[in-house]
Amino acid sequence: MKEINDKVIFAAGCFWGVEYVFSKFPGINKIKSGYTGGSLKNPSYQEVCSGASGHAEAVYLEFNPKIISYKKLLEIFFKCHDPTTMNKQGPDNGSQYRSAIFYFNEKQKKEAEKAKKDYAKVLGKNIVTSIEPAKEFYDAEDYHQKYYNKKGSEPYCHIVPKVKI
Repeated sequence: MKEINDKVIFAAGCFWGVEYVFSKFPGINKIKSGYTGGSLKNPSYQEVCSGASGHAEAVYLEFNPKIISYKKLLEIFFKCHDPTTMNKQGPDNGSQYRSAIFYFNEKQKKEAEKAKKDYAKVLGKNIVTSIEPAKEFYDAEDYHQKYYNKKGSEPYCHIVPKVKI
């Protein structure tokens, strides 16, 4: 039987932690750290960190919506970082660490807008997360993939959410 997949791209600060958080949930069939949202084709980590490329560190997810819903992924996204800070997550500063949801269709866009509005009410604060159409996603260098699994440590600036599926 063919596996059902949908996809989304999230930027929520350093991609190492974002990848780690989402890797803990069943239904995520593919996850990659990389770069998106900028103008430079196939940027390097150094080019992204310079801020000149316009790219955000992001994770590309393919997921089975029968196991984990897009709505649940949005909940995890908002809870695993601070969506109220512009271009800053923990000790990391710069536009490459911005909070953004890159959607692939209008249904995802509408759900993301609703989740952002609802979570702002819960927090009682303005959320700065941008909601943008998905652009070209460039895989990060191999040493960035599954970084925390390779290092045997936990993310230093992300909260591993205790979200039930």
